[in-house]
Amino acid sequence: MNAVIIAIAVMLVLSLARVNVVLALFIGALTGGLTGGLDLSGTLNAFSTGMSGGVGIAMSYAMLGAFAVAISRSGIPEWLSVKIINRVKSGEISGNQLMLKYGLFAALLLMAFSSQNLIPVHIAFIPILIPPLLVVFSSMNIDRRLIACLLTFGLTATYMQVPIGFGSVYLNQILGGNLVANGLEIDLALMPKAMAIPVFGMFLGLLVAVFISYRKPRTYRVEEAQMITATEVNLNVSTVVISLLSIVMVLGGQLLTGSMILGAAMGFATMVIGRVVCWREADSVFTDGLKLMAAFGFIMIAAAGFAEVLRTTGEIPALVAQIQSLVGDNKALASLMMLLVGLFITMGIGSSFSTVPIIATLYVPLGMELGFTPLAIACLVGAAGAVGDAGSPASESTIGPTAGLNVDGQHDHIRDSVIPTFLHFNVPMVLFGWAAAMAL
Repeated sequence: MNAVIIAIAVMLVLSLARVNVVLALFIGALTGGLTGGLDLSGTLNAFSTGMSGGVGIAMSYAMLGAFAVAISRSGIPEWLSVKIINRVKSGEISGNQLMLKYGLFAALLLMAFSSQNLIPVHIAFIPILIPPLLVVFSSMNIDRRLIACLLTFGLTATYMQVPIGFGSVYLNQILGGNLVANGLEIDLALMPKAMAIPVFGMFLGLLVAVFISYRKPRTYRVEEAQMITATEVNLNVSTVVISLLSIVMVLGGQLLTGSMILGAAMGFATMVIGRVVCWREADSVFTDGLKLMAAFGFIMIAAAGFAEVLRTTGEIPALVAQIQSLVGDNKALASLMMLLVGLFITMGIGSSFSTVPIIATLYVPLGMELGFTPLAIACLVGAAGAVGDAGSPASESTIGPTAGLNVDGQHDHIRDSVIPTFLHFNVPMVLFGWAAAMAL
């Protein structure tokens, strides 16, 4: 059996068995390396090499975490939480609960959307904003699996469709750049069009989650110590202005330099200079940010090592070659198998940004040989690279929601984040990605 399949299967089984994700990635990498022809030393060297490539991502998360903690010091997240809590506890709740609930869902979606482009803090906003809202979710008996689906959809669909911020990185630099590098002539402006139908499939999955799967109330334990005192929070005008300016600095710094680290550093510095964060407390705020994102950083570093081991074995091209020999000239079967292989690879690596460069070198020539249009090839590569992001145990798109929803120990990462997002997003994305590739 192909070493890639064995490694990912081991990692997924261990994760489902509640083994820590970092340890599951490491054991999966060892298994894949040894079954793929590498000796123990070669496997460990490849894992270490890959880990060094994930340090940049971890540093970005650390800076974004520091900026997120600085934003929390402004009082804006607490102010928003208190406003929602007071609405829930008000006498109007019986008449307007439905409107309030769906308004809350829409607000969470907008926050997740903006975290990818308008305010590119990625998942750093979740541990700051979501924990104070858990008492709201519990008082309204909202199923947290639904909240996980809302957040994951906002985090993934945005970068797959909107070419700004993280979307610009994925659509233009990673997807478009790798297509062109592998000999496909295509206008990069067409990338959002290529991904539109697969993203629409995800949207339909979200509607199923909201109105069918997790519509029924679910009861959670609310400890007295976790209750939020809904006292009014007064915001200082200058604090709000400085906070908005810092957000502009983060976005502008990233767009001008292409560096999330520099953008986040500029935003953090703006908060310190504007005295939203006291100079004497800047070090502790930065340290809190590091603690906030440390778990995410370690998982992404381990995922980078896991991916490097899979690449070093040379088994990924062999897996795709096996698929090519099976499908022959059957375009319908070929497109379906491409998406399924992409799903399997991304589930293991945990990052669509890392998967696209791997599969583009193989899928572009294969797609051209089978007679797919450039737009269809772009759809296949983009969807195959992104399809496993939503439901992977090692993906920040599932790790982030779990970090916010599990602060009281009532939200399991695999059963309440990974499995729901896999079923509602990956399954329809494979189906709609396949339909798009055949229609484009």
